[in-house]
Amino acid sequence: MKIHEYQARNLFRKYGIPVPDGVVCHTVEEVKEKVPNDDKLRVVKAQVHVGGRGKAGGVKLARSKEEAIEKAGQILGMDIKGLTVEKVLVAEAVDIEKEFYVGLINDRNSKSVTLMASAEGGVEIEEVAKTNPEKIIKLPIDPTMGLMDWQARKIALQLVNDPAQIRQVATILVKLYKLYVESDASLAEINPLVVTPDKRVLAIDGKMNFDDNALFRQPDVLAMREVTPDEQKEIDANEKGLSYIKLDGNIGCMVNGAGLAMATMDMIKLYGGEPANFLDIGGSSNPQKVVDAMNILLSDTNVKAVMINIFGGITRCDDVARGLVAALTTIQTDIPIVIRLSGTNAKEGLAIIKEFGLPTVSTMSEAAKKAIELSKKK
Repeated sequence: MKIHEYQARNLFRKYGIPVPDGVVCHTVEEVKEKVPNDDKLRVVKAQVHVGGRGKAGGVKLARSKEEAIEKAGQILGMDIKGLTVEKVLVAEAVDIEKEFYVGLINDRNSKSVTLMASAEGGVEIEEVAKTNPEKIIKLPIDPTMGLMDWQARKIALQLVNDPAQIRQVATILVKLYKLYVESDASLAEINPLVVTPDKRVLAIDGKMNFDDNALFRQPDVLAMREVTPDEQKEIDANEKGLSYIKLDGNIGCMVNGAGLAMATMDMIKLYGGEPANFLDIGGSSNPQKVVDAMNILLSDTNVKAVMINIFGGITRCDDVARGLVAALTTIQTDIPIVIRLSGTNAKEGLAIIKEFGLPTVSTMSEAAKKAIELSKKK
């Protein structure tokens, strides 16, 4: 689960991490009401669940209330990577002397929460990792001990020299870790963490994600959830016993088993295609799952072809075939479908598919190539 920057700032403030003042506005009228009538420098920032807001024009400086109103009017309603901006954060702008990146993430390699820090703040950490990986400081944190004060000071010493700033940065790191653990977060970033000319250390941008599986014990976090249409599909799929994640491609995938699903997406990529989703129907032989899966796949307007790749173990291929026939009997679609069935009751399943008039293939590679070919004809 993701939250907006303004929500992350509120959590930072709750845990004693200093952030500039700001107000959230959904309309230009709200900006007129909430922003003080003065000539303070402010920044107007789009609140959407994607990165790259600045490059898209979703972050603008305003030197007066009138200019803040004008900039908010320009940003509200913008389309940023397919998402419409429905709210803006109008926050105090601060002078920056130095800026840094700090973040916490679950690291599967070290089997721990890992603290990352870099003097390259204000830019995407992925880009730093690609071009200058040596500039990223990493500290795996012992879960039984947590982030110790001396460890936080050691990291701070690699970012700043002034003793007062070292204490401020170290304190922020400890508080960020406390927030991370207590809220069941999976990501917590401050980018940038800045030093101002008057030597204050402030978090002027924040990002937090949370473990969906822990939301049942995080009611305050769950209350902040704002579900996008794509996220709602994922939630609905989960309630139906399906594992579904939307991607940016145009070939819909229906597979049984997470490993086979990953291999299927790799196969599509190998032959030059782009998967539109990850969708694992699991090991059940319930034909209704296939009906539900097809409804979800075909609701994505980007899907130009569907590749169904089933290896029958617990899942019976004839049950999948019956579910597919039931789905296509009720769903009117001209989206081409490529089907590969193998394993338990594959012979019976293929007979059902062929009787219904759908094409089948024998191998994964053949299925991927065919799906890519058909997607280009739509």
